[in-house]
Amino acid sequence: MVNILLLGLISFFSDISAEMVYPLIPLYLTSAFGATPALVGLIEGLAESLASLLKVFSGYVTDKYRHKKRVAFLGYSTGLMYKIALLVAGSWAGVLAARVIDRVGKGIRTAPRDVMVSESAEEGRLGHAFGVHKALDMAGSALGILLAYLLLGQAGTGQYRAIFRLSLIPAVLGLLLFGWVKEKKDHGEARKREPFWKRMGELDGQLKLYLAVAFLFTLGNSSNGFLLLKAKAAGFTDRSVILLYFLYNLTAALLSIPLGKRSDRVGRKRVLVAGYGVFSLVYLGFARATQPGVLTGLFVLYGVYTAMTAGVERAFIAEIAPPDLKGTMLGAHGMLVGLALFPASAVAGLLWNYFGASAPFYYGAGLSLLSALILQLFLRKKGEGSESLREGR
Repeated sequence: MVNILLLGLISFFSDISAEMVYPLIPLYLTSAFGATPALVGLIEGLAESLASLLKVFSGYVTDKYRHKKRVAFLGYSTGLMYKIALLVAGSWAGVLAARVIDRVGKGIRTAPRDVMVSESAEEGRLGHAFGVHKALDMAGSALGILLAYLLLGQAGTGQYRAIFRLSLIPAVLGLLLFGWVKEKKDHGEARKREPFWKRMGELDGQLKLYLAVAFLFTLGNSSNGFLLLKAKAAGFTDRSVILLYFLYNLTAALLSIPLGKRSDRVGRKRVLVAGYGVFSLVYLGFARATQPGVLTGLFVLYGVYTAMTAGVERAFIAEIAPPDLKGTMLGAHGMLVGLALFPASAVAGLLWNYFGASAPFYYGAGLSLLSALILQLFLRKKGEGSESLREGR
């Protein structure tokens, strides 16, 4: 558990740094460079998709050479380069380059970090372990957003770069913690084996199904920047928009551990299907809501969805993937989600521009409902079919 806490604290400080910046990006683009919602969607989607290609290869390198800690450290270190790139950006293209650097780092670090979390978990408590990590991750996000809210009030809406400079401090603190992380070692030479794409036949059919559904779901799950722009269009100020995003992250942080533990008891499928259903309700609400109180409640409910899915889906993948492909499959999931984010965000931006602010949310609600139905109908319950499928193990 100590290792899980350390990895969680690394994510905690990294996310303080990241979320001091992230909710400001769509506001910064529109305020400083006059970007439209379509351009915001293009930037976010392109950054996510370009970086997502690295995730599966990062996982593959983790499985093959077993340097999990080293690869994760490299990924987290790009957080510093991201903030520096933002500081020197003089156009939306510069912001795009900075976002690509940030997402590349996430693509590198996610799989090795998740493998270390799964290897540090106690038997039968994988959901709990990922819940603890996600809770600290989201707590860092919440604190980073709160700091952005407070600092934006002091600096004024035109002084984003002062916040970008301050965000370097927690990024450095997170990197220092790597000195205490312990890595499960498997001494010897790197494994000699076929490339992972030639071993897809070894995968459990349920894992393939979930990866396909995750891709479909993400086609409707556009950048969170659109939620922020929707709130701003409804009359929230820049500062109050950031506070809404804080409520979302705080809710996810508070609920990630209990919902991760619940997936250990009742099964991953039940929690994931419910989470997709909650997402559909949230997006339907964003499509129709205009009152500030309703939008505030929707941001809280969005945090419930994140707590139900973010850690649980990683636990599900980690426990049914072949042991020597665990990092690869966690990376493949991240890659598929990242690839889907480009068309998701680009389509959302175009729908917003041509059909109004509600259109992208109706679109996302429909795809998430379809994804929930597929999982409910075709994902097997514990004890049915392949014994490699474990729900609530």
